[in-house]
Amino acid sequence: MIKFLQRLISNYKEYFLLVILSIISITLLSLNNKPEIKRLRTFAFGNYALLNEILNYPLSIFKNDYSLKELEEENAKLMLEISRLRSKSLENEHLRSMLNFKDTSSFSLISADVISKLVNKMQGNFIINRGSADGVLIGMPVLNFQGLIGIVVDTAKNFSIVRTLYNNNLNIAVTIERLNIDGILNWDGNKLIIKNIPSTYEIKVGDSVVTSDFSTIFPPRIPVGIISKREEVPIGLLHNLTVKPFVDINSVDNIFVLKVIPSKQINQLEMNLLKK
Repeated sequence: MIKFLQRLISNYKEYFLLVILSIISITLLSLNNKPEIKRLRTFAFGNYALLNEILNYPLSIFKNDYSLKELEEENAKLMLEISRLRSKSLENEHLRSMLNFKDTSSFSLISADVISKLVNKMQGNFIINRGSADGVLIGMPVLNFQGLIGIVVDTAKNFSIVRTLYNNNLNIAVTIERLNIDGILNWDGNKLIIKNIPSTYEIKVGDSVVTSDFSTIFPPRIPVGIISKREEVPIGLLHNLTVKPFVDINSVDNIFVLKVIPSKQINQLEMNLLKK
């Protein structure tokens, strides 16, 4: 390495000397304040700036091209427009599914929009823009074309409160459809769970869960979700089942209130159970 440097310096010593002397000259010129030196320095800097501008001109043609900026702005606007249209397309598809569901449903449905979501880890509630003036009553189920969302728990003239599946105060009688096994579905703050199902039942991940025939609040066989996990209870012989709902409840904007009027006495008993 040392020999290489010695050979390099020996072969190019004139160039090294020239560079060093040039640096010294420029430094002395920059520090000297004599009028002649100042004029020379100004002349040199002016020519350097001119040369630099000439060399950079080809690049500046593209850099300062206003048509390019307009294209970039237009592209940004198009991107926003495409995003808006994509959102509208999804919304239209969703509304079309809702309309198809309403047309094919044998139940009377009241369409509504979610205008507010009051959600925390344990308590999921929606406010919808339909109330007693629209025929909405406490205890009516709320759903969309995919499945169950919750139940109406309070009404005003033009608005109602919906308690969603993601609310630990809502206990729902459900059936595991393939085996016709009944259980109670509840939200534990993290997941929907059916507790204490005997392990002798051959329940599989993917089995469908629907509302039970024994519930007087919900009509039977409304789709609720699928079994997504099966966990053995430590004491043995029992399982807890995690249910993934069919409806992405936190993202729904359009819903239906199912216009069913259950027995007032039984309804009151079940509503009291929901409050516990």
